[in-house]
Amino acid sequence: MSDDSITQSVVERYASAARNGEQVCTPDGYDMESLATYIPESVLQIANGCGVPVGLGTVRPGETVLDVGCGGGIDCFEASRLTGKDGHVIGVDMTDEMLEIARNSSAAVATNLGYTQSNVEFRKGRAEKLPVEDQTVDLIISNCVVNLAPDKQRVFQEMYRALKIGGRFTISDIVADTSIPNYLLNDRERWGACLSGALYTRDYLHTIRATGFVGVHQVGVAPWGVIDGVHFSALTMTGYKVSVPPSRPSNEERFAGYAVLKGPFKWVIDEYDQTFVRGVWRSIDRKTSDLLHLDPFRPWFLFSKDVVAGKMLKEDDPNLLRILPEDTPCVWKGLFATMTSLFERAEDDDHHLFEGGVPIEICSKTNDVLTTPQYAPFFHILNRAQQPVSGEAVTCSPNGDCC
Repeated sequence: MSDDSITQSVVERYASAARNGEQVCTPDGYDMESLATYIPESVLQIANGCGVPVGLGTVRPGETVLDVGCGGGIDCFEASRLTGKDGHVIGVDMTDEMLEIARNSSAAVATNLGYTQSNVEFRKGRAEKLPVEDQTVDLIISNCVVNLAPDKQRVFQEMYRALKIGGRFTISDIVADTSIPNYLLNDRERWGACLSGALYTRDYLHTIRATGFVGVHQVGVAPWGVIDGVHFSALTMTGYKVSVPPSRPSNEERFAGYAVLKGPFKWVIDEYDQTFVRGVWRSIDRKTSDLLHLDPFRPWFLFSKDVVAGKMLKEDDPNLLRILPEDTPCVWKGLFATMTSLFERAEDDDHHLFEGGVPIEICSKTNDVLTTPQYAPFFHILNRAQQPVSGEAVTCSPNGDCC
């Protein structure tokens, strides 16, 4: 299928949904009773999405918020309430029928919120060419839209262009645990159902990071469905646009202090391809310091201005995070773990090597480790077994070959 054919198919699918009041993808996590107090029923009945709209929970008063693929406007109107009357919300969609419903509802929503005029505007456009000025947006939200776009790299480039320095995105999308086979890529019906256009998680993360976003991390995930052995999940991610350092950095920019990885991983490689070993201090420049001081990184690092590079924390230092598997037999249950947050590569204390977005099979003991509060934020764990597994317990070898 050509890109134009895919886009036309998607437009027709969602235009029909708007005319008939149908939900293509049933959204999750909305308090419809609360939303109904100020959003018209015509908007609520065509709400579509694959993930909990967690991005709305990060809206700050007075911000400019952009909703990519706004549909009938449900997230825009909630963002309008959260930004307050001094904020600004922009909804972009390529379906005329959806935009008509959204625009016709703006005045009523503003009145219900007590605003003298609406702070929401709706613009027609595609995610690959957003009708938004450069560096004018604080937060981008999107719910199950990027997978509908043929050129996903271009979508993230457009998001990056629109965001201010220090801006962020929080988007939900469908991803797959492997590359989508050609027969699904050419299935017109499943493109509109948010499945055929899903990226392999590894490729999804790589596309986001290759655009320039950093601090990319998972904030929510849930199974979505299985087609012919391909497992689809609804993944919600956040990432940041930070300033680009000068080509000739000053002394202060070349050295900004020291950082040490607390754990729980044995070592990690960050988004700038730098290695941090648990408990070992290393010098960092201003660019790395800005990265590691982002909210998702800070819990896993300590910082100092006056230690010596290479100095190690003591083994019993209470700051160190180390989660070891139990010394017991384990069972294979069909579980696979995918690292989805912050790091390009990492290793745990049981010799598992993780690459961002690539699932690896894990046993029951490793699952117990990766579902602890320390590790859980980094992983999506799914069960590929199509029926209950009756395998017996086995003993993992000391070098980790078992898992």
